[in-house]
Amino acid sequence: MRLHPLQTYHEVKAVPSFESSTISNSPRIGAVAIGRNEGDRLVTCLKSLTNLPLVYVDSGSSDNSVNFARSIGAICVELDLSRPFTAARARNTGFRALLEQHPDLEWVMFVDGDCEVEPDWLEKALQIAQSDERIAAVCGRRRERFPESSIYNQMCDIEWNTPVGEAKACGGDALYRVKVFQQVGGFDDSFIAGEEPELCFRIREQGYRILRIDANMTRHDAAISRIGQWWKRTERSGHAFLLNYLKHGQKNAERFNYRDVRSILLWAGIYCAFLLAVLVTASLIPLLLLVLLITSQAAKMTLALPRIKAEYGELATFRYSVFVMLGKVPQALGVIRAYLTSRRGGEHRLVEYK
Repeated sequence: MRLHPLQTYHEVKAVPSFESSTISNSPRIGAVAIGRNEGDRLVTCLKSLTNLPLVYVDSGSSDNSVNFARSIGAICVELDLSRPFTAARARNTGFRALLEQHPDLEWVMFVDGDCEVEPDWLEKALQIAQSDERIAAVCGRRRERFPESSIYNQMCDIEWNTPVGEAKACGGDALYRVKVFQQVGGFDDSFIAGEEPELCFRIREQGYRILRIDANMTRHDAAISRIGQWWKRTERSGHAFLLNYLKHGQKNAERFNYRDVRSILLWAGIYCAFLLAVLVTASLIPLLLLVLLITSQAAKMTLALPRIKAEYGELATFRYSVFVMLGKVPQALGVIRAYLTSRRGGEHRLVEYK
């Protein structure tokens, strides 16, 4: 995949020069934020980036997002409504806009519009990133702003708590080396989810490194309060696993995302078999056995997550593990829908949970 020509801007305004940045003795760095109807969260996000050349890419907001971005001097790009929105497409478009205005940038920080960048993140990330030319992307700890407001927010916070060190992928917030991002062709616009691990796979294929460092990076506001939102978000992850497997998992030794897809389909099949047994036998015994199986697997997973248990406690970790097991069902739906869409050559549509 290669980056397409830059989309037409609805309006471009001057942005603050890099020299005004509080980052000292650093290479040239810019930022791309993406969003739609983020409201106050976008205000917080963009204010955390105003010392950098900044592009905001809007995906059809009906609130005041675009006007606010313009008011603080950001380059503002409104995506063409005739094409489906994806985060990948938004980030690529923002990257091209940023480089057109600032062609000598060496680093770009991508951030979602519902996140606030920590004040000292870029300085810490650059210090490590510049130590090795083979480091292509650096990410840190994304934290939920309100993890206590719902069990779903807390589960997101646990999900963001990834191990420190060499990583196979990073998420939507990360610092990328511009020349490597250009070399591999940026994000795949066709991906409705999972575009970050797909890009990182191609980066690693070229011999570059992805690092997750021990530093706070962003504060995120998932704002998930209903089980239906959790279901849709989890379904989207299944879609992402399947798209990555279809693109890369069948033609390399790593078999990218193969184990994830296999696990999703295996457990979803087991659940269906137990529920079918309930119907055939007209007995609740298979259902009780299924509950016992899920509980035992969640307990085993909890024991395998000592780092998570130490931070969040045993109960929260066990609850997270139970939802991981239950999540195989919506993930399987995502896998199946992605497969059927790919099989008939259709266009994948965004699965939204907010």
